[in-house]
Amino acid sequence: MHEIYKDKGTYNFFCLLPQIIYSVLISSIIDIIIKNSVLSQRNILEIKHEKNEYNLKHKIIIVIKCLIIKFVCFYIITFLLLILFWYYISCFSIVYKNTQKHLFINSLIGLLISFIYPFIFCLLPGILRIPSLKWPGKFLYKISMIIQIL
Repeated sequence: MHEIYKDKGTYNFFCLLPQIIYSVLISSIIDIIIKNSVLSQRNILEIKHEKNEYNLKHKIIIVIKCLIIKFVCFYIITFLLLILFWYYISCFSIVYKNTQKHLFINSLIGLLISFIYPFIFCLLPGILRIPSLKWPGKFLYKISMIIQIL
């Protein structure tokens, strides 16, 4: 707020760039946490690798109950957070009317970065794996695996 006041309302991209980067990093960390806690791939693989038929039926029931609980909790928490964020942004925009333009521009820049970020980190491992197949060393392959985890 103070920087916007000092700049007399003009948009200073380089002053706000660290805040945009912080918000993208925080949202990426939250995204990783949500993916690890809500995705059901691990549960499905447990069923797939089960050999005993009695344990398989029992495990299917347990996994279905677990998935239902995960999905219900996910949608409830997501809905509550959306309401909370909507309320916060509405109050912020009402109190600080002259910063709505800055908030909108920062949101668009953050959205563009969040669109470009996965594209780079999905394309880069594929590009590194092509030369790793041609060269005998596994260095490029390991780098591509590390980038894929990110």
